[in-house]
Amino acid sequence: MARARNCPCAAREPRGGLPRHTCMTTSHPTSRPTAAPRTRRRGPLLAAGSVLAVGGVFGAGVLVGQHDAPPSPAPPHSASPASDPFRLANADLAPVDSCEELLASYQERALEVVGPWGWEGGWHHPLLRSPIAELAGPQATAGRADAAAPTPRAATSSATGTNVQEEGVDEPDTVKTDGSLLLRVRDGDLVIHDVTGTAPRELSRTVLPEMEQPEVLLVGDTVVALGTTSPPDSLRDEVDTPATRVVTLDVSDPVAPEVVSETVYDATLVTARQHGDVVRVVVRNDLPDLDFRHPDDDRDARTAQRHNEDQVRASTLADWLPSFVDEADGEAEQAVACADVAVPGATSPLGTLTTVTFHADDARERTTVAVAAATDVAYFSPDRLHLATAPMMSGWGWRRPSDGRFAPDPDEGRSHLYSFALEGTDTAFVASGRVDGSVRDRWSMDSVDGVLRVAVGATTATGNFNSVVTFAEDDGRLVERGRVDRLGVNEEIKAVRWFDDLAFVVTFRQVDPLYAVDLSDPTDPTLLGELKIPGFSEYLHPVGPHRLIGIGQDASRSGALRGAQAALFLVTDLARPRRLDTVTYPEGTQAGAGTDPRQFTWLPERRTALTVVTDGWVGRTAWVSALRLAGGRLHETRTEVAHGHDVGDVRLVPLPSGDVVLVAGDSVEFFDVD
Repeated sequence: MARARNCPCAAREPRGGLPRHTCMTTSHPTSRPTAAPRTRRRGPLLAAGSVLAVGGVFGAGVLVGQHDAPPSPAPPHSASPASDPFRLANADLAPVDSCEELLASYQERALEVVGPWGWEGGWHHPLLRSPIAELAGPQATAGRADAAAPTPRAATSSATGTNVQEEGVDEPDTVKTDGSLLLRVRDGDLVIHDVTGTAPRELSRTVLPEMEQPEVLLVGDTVVALGTTSPPDSLRDEVDTPATRVVTLDVSDPVAPEVVSETVYDATLVTARQHGDVVRVVVRNDLPDLDFRHPDDDRDARTAQRHNEDQVRASTLADWLPSFVDEADGEAEQAVACADVAVPGATSPLGTLTTVTFHADDARERTTVAVAAATDVAYFSPDRLHLATAPMMSGWGWRRPSDGRFAPDPDEGRSHLYSFALEGTDTAFVASGRVDGSVRDRWSMDSVDGVLRVAVGATTATGNFNSVVTFAEDDGRLVERGRVDRLGVNEEIKAVRWFDDLAFVVTFRQVDPLYAVDLSDPTDPTLLGELKIPGFSEYLHPVGPHRLIGIGQDASRSGALRGAQAALFLVTDLARPRRLDTVTYPEGTQAGAGTDPRQFTWLPERRTALTVVTDGWVGRTAWVSALRLAGGRLHETRTEVAHGHDVGDVRLVPLPSGDVVLVAGDSVEFFDVD
């Protein structure tokens, strides 16, 4: 991967103003140029730049023109083919030849979405759902549901105790274990317990420097802690916006952990993942908060528009690219070199998504790669990073170029996909593509044997149904290989679970269809069968070759929600899935695993699932619901464990000894499963 390199034009001139991955698991030096002191402000994305929970949106295509404020001179960057992360670049994603060209692309694209009131969203608002006329429903195909049909397989927690999406790809959590030690974050402290005795025993408490809602990864004797923080003075904006702090600690002596490194990025934390001893942190910069003016008694709309356009033309790369500070030296540095930033060719809102990669025990030796865009939908497989944009909508299918004229928007209702290969600390672009529809979240994507599988929801570019689409990487392009449509007509996707050759998709409007899709032939995905029942599952977990547990919501036949629900499904015959049993919880309750799968634990030896249930959206009381499978039924017992703000952090961590540690509030204790 290309190294971060010095980019003089970045200095800102002062101005006023499931079989495989359903198992729940576990360089080159970077030069460090110093950036000029920064006084810029970063505000939240407004309208056009909103990045919603279902996913963000990528930047528009490169349009290079003349500017009133030319960037500082800098030599173009070049990278050798061996180190160039974008050597397979294409029209959908390509690097630029210089810092000047990169800045020009940001400015030109920004001029399309700036108006007299600042950033405007009328032409680039993310599309969630649009009512579309009902079409015919899906037709189940039983022809491939035979003895050779694919089957799900059981999944367990990772070596660090976290229920994650992919085997071999660990995720940050509030609790981690190596089997003998249990580490948790509590009130800003890293607390370490010995769990080898008859009861957990606290060994140490270490303050995590200035982090809100920290989570941790455990890599051998190293802890990587990540959270939101206030930027230091050298990165501080005029408007104090959240930054991301990454702290590594040596816990080889668990009684006296030692902070090894602290780094702060002036960007929002999107996610982080661990592959072996390699950690990748993904951060996002949104539209900058420039010194815009609004129409008032002394300024008409045209004058405000001209002023705001001048502010865009006066922006520098420091307004668009992330910077970081290593606490050891306290100097602000540009986080990514111009040559390591690629510009999408799609017409979408702006931002910068940066992936920072390092070995856990040497966090200061980092590599970086970025896309001149913003999104929250990032899915990691063992060897790939896949990004998806949210589809754009104008409301009428038109966009406004910088010349003020309107034109059809070719990306109306379409999501853009970008794939990167992961090897060591290298992150290299391998392919991009587009798909009609919306990608709900990271669970809607999956990658196996070079094939990307995506579950997409309805937009104005599709029918009023959901689809599963497969893509192959072909010389820098994601080429569609096959698809199955008409899943859940007039319904939205609630849950997706992938296996090597099988997918289950749950949709909901009034009833809960559970769809089984055969993916053994990527060129011909086939709907095998469906089950329609009241309510819906928000999280699916395999508990054997022919059974799934679904955690979600009970509902009436009219679609009115009642409370949390657990369901046991039999999928021996994929053409005719069956629901064997359900456990319903009191009215108004919520299932924690529906929004945070880390609140679900499967204990295969005991044939028991542990899941957290709370008393509604306020979540003032939490129970652990133990669901034991026997005789095709769910046998449930319930234990009250937490109250107040602690309910979202309840964890049940299995140990190699067979014990389960319950972490709830201030309590860390063994949980009696039986």
